[in-house]
Amino acid sequence: MYIVLKMELNKAPLPLIPSPQERGRQVSFLKKCITLPIRTNLSYSVQLFLLLFLSVLITSCGNKTGTSGPALSCEMFTVQNIHPITNWQPDSVSNKTIFIDYDNANGGFVIPSAKQVKEGTFTFDFEIKNNTASPQKFYYKLYYQNESYKFPEYDSATGKEHTLAEENFYGSWENTGTAFKEITVEADNSFHTIHDVFRMAGNPRNEERYISNGINNRWQRNPRVGRYSVLLAVVSSTDLTAVPVYIKDIHQKQNGHFITPYYYYLYGDGRQLKNSIVHKSADVIKVTAQPNLGNGIFVNDNSFGGKEFDKSHYCATCGQDSNLYRNAPFQQFINYVDASTKMDNIPVIADVLKDNYSKMDYNWNKSFYTKDELIPTIIQTAKHPCQTVYSDPKEKKIIIKNPGTTYGEWKKESVGVITRHGLMYGKYRVKIKMTELLNKSNVWNGLTNAIWLITQGGGDWNFRRNCVKDGYMATYWGGPDDKRVPAVDYTEIDFEILKTPPYCPDNAFPPLYKNTVADNKNVSNWNTALPDEITNTDDKITVACTNWDMACSEPKNFGIGCNSVPYNGQTYYAHRWDKNYRALTEKKEENDDELFAGKFYYFEIDWRPTEVIWRIGPSPDKMREVGYMNDKITSIANNQMLLIITQEYHNTKWWPGTPYAQDNIPFPANDIPGEIYDLTIE
Repeated sequence: MYIVLKMELNKAPLPLIPSPQERGRQVSFLKKCITLPIRTNLSYSVQLFLLLFLSVLITSCGNKTGTSGPALSCEMFTVQNIHPITNWQPDSVSNKTIFIDYDNANGGFVIPSAKQVKEGTFTFDFEIKNNTASPQKFYYKLYYQNESYKFPEYDSATGKEHTLAEENFYGSWENTGTAFKEITVEADNSFHTIHDVFRMAGNPRNEERYISNGINNRWQRNPRVGRYSVLLAVVSSTDLTAVPVYIKDIHQKQNGHFITPYYYYLYGDGRQLKNSIVHKSADVIKVTAQPNLGNGIFVNDNSFGGKEFDKSHYCATCGQDSNLYRNAPFQQFINYVDASTKMDNIPVIADVLKDNYSKMDYNWNKSFYTKDELIPTIIQTAKHPCQTVYSDPKEKKIIIKNPGTTYGEWKKESVGVITRHGLMYGKYRVKIKMTELLNKSNVWNGLTNAIWLITQGGGDWNFRRNCVKDGYMATYWGGPDDKRVPAVDYTEIDFEILKTPPYCPDNAFPPLYKNTVADNKNVSNWNTALPDEITNTDDKITVACTNWDMACSEPKNFGIGCNSVPYNGQTYYAHRWDKNYRALTEKKEENDDELFAGKFYYFEIDWRPTEVIWRIGPSPDKMREVGYMNDKITSIANNQMLLIITQEYHNTKWWPGTPYAQDNIPFPANDIPGEIYDLTIE
């Protein structure tokens, strides 16, 4: 008697001491692809050994490489020379990289685009031979899945599909109603080549969540960056009837949930199909996003109140023309202005960096202006679009600049840009030259350099996963008495870099410094020194890494106050003020000159389904970790976000212990520029 084996035998773990039912299931699982003589009266332990041996043998045959491998046979047919992508050239032996095409992508990314590949589709082919004595109809379907940012399909603890695997990004043909495609194969003992096409697009399951007014808003669930696999299923007509409708049509659900075809075929009931061949080709394509920073900055009316505003600074690379609307990857960002940013600022204009504004200057101006002389103001944002942001098409970079001010104008203006196309997950790495924060006397200029991800908004379609335990705080801006709700769309992951101590305090922590007395006859009463804990690291600034989890307390190690987080040989200290505080922050001191005095530096937010890692470094191959959080201590965002890069003024009351109060830092005398050279998301 002959028993037939199928690919991917080594995927689901086998129990050390299986039950009789499990033994029967595993022996029946042997009825798959490659025909080998095995006597069925062998003991179970020998059968299990052969199963494991053959699993290793099959894996070694190259079936995980994504290239053609040995022929795969079952009783009715044989498949060979499976080529999941035939029209995209690899950039190395094991990697095929394609860059997302940002042009005309407002409706969502498609991979490949018509500019990249003729007709905008990948082509694939395989060969099939009929092993029977008469013509037969067989059926095939192709699936793809992002492998870099996913939950495992199989949960070894339960022996079932992972509860969050349905969040994975996978698809098939865009018309999900196209189930398996039929082919008729003659009984001529010859292989016949099957050619077909596919592409990767947003909302691949055609979920109603992303459809409104009859329009499929594919941009609301864009393809993810990272590596993709392709899974080919070829089945007989008999086996086709056993394939569930929710696997034939991935738009369909079972008991209100999507079931991933990868789980079904590789771990679930699909392994029991007797005359079917399933082949997974791993890492067939790597998707990377690298927008052209010289392609312009779009101005959104809503950012400026939707009313008439000054357009005199518009130019070819910044504005609202149709070309920028279609192709600009960034738009000007306008910070939310919190009323708590109200200041009574000293009436001084100075270039803190270039003029080497000293600690004595700071102390004098802090002490000797009367309340009537102070300037009541709030942090401001751009009133004239394109005046403080610029896209350079020649050098393919973006320039932002905090504008200087004049007497009577009195402003501290935050500036920045934001991407226009949302993504879920990815390693966001920017090459950037932002302003130095400290001058030669180590006095802070009052700016915070920030690289951060923020929700793309949108309400229901962009809600993050439900917080089952007690819900999220309903709003970003609400106080501690804000109501709690099951789901929100707000998410944020931050780098915020400024002059503040790396404290991880409890809720009662009051970092205080000696109050000065404005007595100009006694220098010691106004020119007070900072405490040793500040001056010992005088040339350092703090890199603050924050995840806004909206106070969802579902993670098992959700904590209040200061809690240690060990990772990769380091210990980070994560701080949350109280149970209703919406964010968790870690801080690490770094040398200001290293980060911002050179030609550029790299900052990276590595956002994964179960963790976030913050890295910085002088080059992509010399990055070091400065922050780490996982889903055991905080809720990790699982909705679509945009990237923001800003140089912004903060209310220093947000940062307890900061040695220089924003009110006592001069207004800027000159423009303070920052330059963005590259954004890569992979």
